[in-house]
Amino acid sequence: MDATVNGKKVQDLPPKGGYGSIQTERIKLRTILGTRGTIAFFLATTIGGMYGYYLSFKQVRRHQIEMRSARWAIFPMLLAERDRAVLKQMRRNRDIETELMKNVEGWEVGTYYGEPIFYLDDPNQYRDPTFLDHFAHSDPAIYCERAERRMWT
Repeated sequence: MDATVNGKKVQDLPPKGGYGSIQTERIKLRTILGTRGTIAFFLATTIGGMYGYYLSFKQVRRHQIEMRSARWAIFPMLLAERDRAVLKQMRRNRDIETELMKNVEGWEVGTYYGEPIFYLDDPNQYRDPTFLDHFAHSDPAIYCERAERRMWT
């Protein structure tokens, strides 16, 4: 706004009639629900939520029982498949060792120059192979990947 009127300076003054009064007293908020309404709403939502939780809990519990039963039913087959895979890998390792050491004089497969590697009570006793025995003739990159995966799980 131009501070001059016809070349004269005009002082900035309050509006005619003055400024309005400054409000200092508290203004109460409008209430949507009273005390009774708030308590009733709280109880209704709590009871409704508990009923919904109960229905959901029954369904989740039923699903957990079903999954536990399925896990117990399939567990023996998974163990058998794991044992079968280990035995197949040990057979592959034995065949690779036979092929690899065929030109070495005095070498018996499964021993170190005739010395048994494992001292077992019974010659038919089975001993689970170690992790390194399992991956003895594999690519080092595959061995490292599997070792890292085994450490993280």
